[in-house]
Amino acid sequence: MKRILYYSTILITCLLLTQSRVIAQVKHKPVLNHIALYVYNLEKSTQFYRDVLELEITPEPFKDGKHTWFKLGDYSQLHLIEGAKEIIPHEKSSHICFSVKSVKEFIVLLDKYQIDRINMKGDSKSPTIRPDGVSQIYFQDPDGYWIEVNDAKL
Repeated sequence: MKRILYYSTILITCLLLTQSRVIAQVKHKPVLNHIALYVYNLEKSTQFYRDVLELEITPEPFKDGKHTWFKLGDYSQLHLIEGAKEIIPHEKSSHICFSVKSVKEFIVLLDKYQIDRINMKGDSKSPTIRPDGVSQIYFQDPDGYWIEVNDAKL
């Protein structure tokens, strides 16, 4: 009887583990790995993202002087890749967004680096207040990519 109970327990455990793996695969959702931006001047763009946005540089495997990788949270990165032939215009609606504790404090940093900013409508330097109460501003990196900074609570 003890043997039957022992083998039954092992069998049920194996079935439950197998079923949980299948459920995990079905419920698997993509996780952002990285965003890659093709830039004209890697040194200038690296300095911008490191100093203005205060992103942490992480090791990159190419070591060819044409890549800079930054950490974006626990699982994601921003990759800058040098090689763009020219700087092209970008639409503000296509942007990267970062949340900060205080947009007002972040504006002080933008002013320190003399980086122009606008609201969503593009008619003021004052932050836009979204219907959900989140304050936001927009500015561009050295290649004209748009960046939103807001105070959304994560």
